[in-house]
Amino acid sequence: HMGEDDEDLKVPAALSKLDTSGILFFLGILMSIGVLDKSGLLKDLAIFLNENLPSQDIIATVIGIASALIDNVPLVAATMGMYDLAEYGTDDKLWQLIALCAGTGGSILIIGSASGVALMGLEKVDFLWYAKKVSVGAAVGYFAGIATYLAQNAILSGALLGGSP
Repeated sequence: HMGEDDEDLKVPAALSKLDTSGILFFLGILMSIGVLDKSGLLKDLAIFLNENLPSQDIIATVIGIASALIDNVPLVAATMGMYDLAEYGTDDKLWQLIALCAGTGGSILIIGSASGVALMGLEKVDFLWYAKKVSVGAAVGYFAGIATYLAQNAILSGALLGGSP
């Protein structure tokens, strides 16, 4: 790159700019999820949700609401341990809805995403201010997004037109 110091382009300089504490934080979370998976607790949670909630759509919606309190990365990692890819393929409706719900549900509360926590720290946004000014709109958008996805899925699968899903 023209005008850049060659030292800035070398591996040691790039490594010095890494957020080591952030990397270790996510590594610790993912290791914890691995322990929960290996112990069978995630499968037990999946069985509990399947037995107590009437549909996969509601399960994904609940997972999304949980992402308002828990960051979506560990939540989705945990969900991957709950539902087997052999039973629910990688492009299954369940995974699509979980991606939508976990990705957008974290915006309902400012603490539900790493970017929200960063916003609190960098811009000094107060939790209660966010809850009053943003959370209701984020929740409306969250549920509207789910409704739109489900309607689109029903139309494209032919379920609304009398076809078989």
